[in-house]
Amino acid sequence: MRGVYNSVTDMRRKIFSAIADMAYRDDVNYEQRMEQIPYEILPGNNENVFLERAICGERLRLGMGLPLRDVSEAGTISDGIDKTIQPEKYYDAPLINIIKFACNACPEKKVVVTDNCQGCFSHQCTEVCPKKCIKIVNGRSLINQDECIKCGRCAEACPYHAIIKMERPCAVSCGMNAISSDENGRAQINYDKCVSCGQCLVNCPFGAIVDKGQIFQTIYAMKQGYDVIACVAPAFVGQFGPKVTPDKVTNALKELGFADVVEVAIGADMCTIDEAEDFLKKVPNELDFMATSCCPAWSVMAKKEFPQFEKNISMALTPMVLTARWVKKQHPDAKVVFIGPCAAKKLEASRRSIRSDVDFVLTFEEVMGMFQAKGIELDQITTDDTNFNEGTKAGRQFAITGGVANSVKELINKNHPEVEVKIQAAEGLKNCKTMLMMAKAGRLNGYLLEGMGCPGGCVGGAGTLQPIPKSSALVKKYANDDTMKTADESKYGDEVHEIVNN
Repeated sequence: MRGVYNSVTDMRRKIFSAIADMAYRDDVNYEQRMEQIPYEILPGNNENVFLERAICGERLRLGMGLPLRDVSEAGTISDGIDKTIQPEKYYDAPLINIIKFACNACPEKKVVVTDNCQGCFSHQCTEVCPKKCIKIVNGRSLINQDECIKCGRCAEACPYHAIIKMERPCAVSCGMNAISSDENGRAQINYDKCVSCGQCLVNCPFGAIVDKGQIFQTIYAMKQGYDVIACVAPAFVGQFGPKVTPDKVTNALKELGFADVVEVAIGADMCTIDEAEDFLKKVPNELDFMATSCCPAWSVMAKKEFPQFEKNISMALTPMVLTARWVKKQHPDAKVVFIGPCAAKKLEASRRSIRSDVDFVLTFEEVMGMFQAKGIELDQITTDDTNFNEGTKAGRQFAITGGVANSVKELINKNHPEVEVKIQAAEGLKNCKTMLMMAKAGRLNGYLLEGMGCPGGCVGGAGTLQPIPKSSALVKKYANDDTMKTADESKYGDEVHEIVNN
């Protein structure tokens, strides 16, 4: 369940904090320190500690941007550390990794009868089974697994809910059906299908799926004297605690060593203006419909699964890239760090066309590790009335489902009230596929489609800290409280064409 702090979450946060602490310290032997960290995070001598430490060690390597080790060969946790101690390091494929020995080899799908079976007289499970593979043995239901097709109709029919459908959590959460089983029953990822949405990361209860990180390289760049500027995604509101206001987040980030803090809602406003112009120009004259571009998991999925619609995906740059370009226009020698909720943004930033714009990508959870390493209590941060005060309602509501499409619609309606803009929004890749199937059938002609790879939108990304409903409500309030409502009210809106063509 998202938003529940558990032992996997605890290990993840402690590893991020340990990496940040190691990066901030000057007098440290990195090789020695990396060997010590798993013992500090997991002290004691219980029977599972050796496996847990091994998992911790691999997660530590991935958090440093290093690859998984070959467990059949001798080696240390710090192997290859010299390749990661640098102020520039892009993510090496694959971004999403499975620690095989941590995987529980869960069944992909299995329908089982639990001890709750009451042996009822109606035998509804046997009646609804299309393959007739359920029999009553000693007064209880028994499923012939060789014949069962895992349809789950028996589970739906059982009045005692005594039959359950077991599914691998990572596979269920994957909207691309990219996760299957290897020859040992452990999970494996088909990287030709994977779009790095990261939902498997937060749905594996064994902590076996991990993405790579850039915490160390970000801090190392600061220590090397670079101006490192934080670009914070609109989903940040409330992520670091209910009492942590935007101005406290700004000041806390500066205490971490960031030279400045910029609101990515600036780029979202630019994106809104660009997509509104695209829609007015192309729909229906050139395209039957147009789809938004800001979510990389959604746009990559659409192009993979529905290549015939490649031109229907807006060519507008994402808010992350627009903001980064805007920052580098003013500070060409600075390093730009996108801080947000999304694992797929790490993949987007690794593209050769984006690398010169975005140097690092960190999730909210990774940045929380940095705060913990520095001992920063965010709710105790003093403020000096510093606030972003840069984005409009339009840009700030990009973080929630429907926010992007509504921002574009509101701008078009304001300047072209004669134009009807019909919108359709979907959250989660499976629902996004359904939406595109409707478009394929011609049912969404004339529409602006918004796809979000994560439930609830960006607020449901793999790198978030708070429950999705709570985050959505806080983002909505933050956006609605803005005095600037539409994207054209942004003082940076006129720069969009210059930034896009840079």
